[in-house]
Amino acid sequence: QEEAVAGAKQKQTEAEAKILEHAWRLKKEGYKESTICKRVSILKRLVKLGADLSDPESVKDVIARQEVSESTKLQMACAYDSYASSNQIKWEIPNYKQAQKLPFIPLETEIDALIAGCSKKTATVLQLIKETGMRIGEAWSLKWTDIDFEAGTVRVNEPEKNSNPRIFKASNKLISMLNALPRRNEKVFGGTPRSSVNSRFWEQRRRLAQKLQNPRLLQIKFHTLRHWKATTEYHRTRDILYVKQLLGHKSITNTILYTQL
Repeated sequence: QEEAVAGAKQKQTEAEAKILEHAWRLKKEGYKESTICKRVSILKRLVKLGADLSDPESVKDVIARQEVSESTKLQMACAYDSYASSNQIKWEIPNYKQAQKLPFIPLETEIDALIAGCSKKTATVLQLIKETGMRIGEAWSLKWTDIDFEAGTVRVNEPEKNSNPRIFKASNKLISMLNALPRRNEKVFGGTPRSSVNSRFWEQRRRLAQKLQNPRLLQIKFHTLRHWKATTEYHRTRDILYVKQLLGHKSITNTILYTQL
């Protein structure tokens, strides 16, 4: 039995080493940090669930047995597809489909309640996304040099998903919140791993939902505020091209979703 345990540990250690090698390849190929972290997290989860990454059939079996949505299974399959390609492993990606769902749009009062109840750094991230519609990765890459405190503007110079760079006029409230943060390095929110920020936000959100007796708060994620901003601006202006520019979309096809909400 001890030999079996030792063998399993050795196998897991080897798998983690291969995953780190894959992450480094992605880094050298220019993939964004957020994409790399997501794929690494999924691959580690597959290993934890009992998948042998050197055996495609084992991976297919593990994914198929998970009681999750088709979209989540597709994400798992795509993460392994990238790993298999890097390691010259032949496999055929399963036929999972991305489910199209309309995003949850909270009330502004609910967003403001969440911002008011979170810690200083988390509240500032939420206020930033609420006002600009940035992706969380774009917000996390924000540098102090991207903020003009005198003019009251914030720039997105490191857009995600091949989007366009943008510049936004920030409210006095947001500028004050940004100005109150410590400047420990070049990045505004730097120094803390995204994973720990997410878990901290989820805990604060859970506590507030319980305190305010509003379970809808549990549906609010960082990306939810991007959806809220886009929907609000389209409702206000009825200008789909303006919303496209606001979000940084290269194609208007991605923006049309917000005309349905």
